[in-house]
Amino acid sequence: MSFTAVFQKIPKGYIGFVEELPGANTQGDTIEETRENLNEAVQLVLEANRQLTEEEIAGQDVIREGRKHTVFVNRIKRKSSTVPRHNEINDFLAKKICKDLEISFP
Repeated sequence: MSFTAVFQKIPKGYIGFVEELPGANTQGDTIEETRENLNEAVQLVLEANRQLTEEEIAGQDVIREGRKHTVFVNRIKRKSSTVPRHNEINDFLAKKICKDLEISFP
């Protein structure tokens, strides 16, 4: 996934924002400063969104997926199992996940 940064010259420097990420916007005296500020703004928006999501899903069983791994979570027992992303989970991997999460294998 990629994002589009947009920079616009204004009388007092530049403004910058990310088209696909509402709230990620900034300004600076130079385009370089604006680019650096925008990178920080993106990080702050992502961190805030992660925190809001954590609060929203607290106490729920969820499956999280990153770039190369999936994280299975048992929030009741506060256990997790991180495994490389697979198209298919075989019995061996399913048993590992169940063991990590302290749940019975069906």
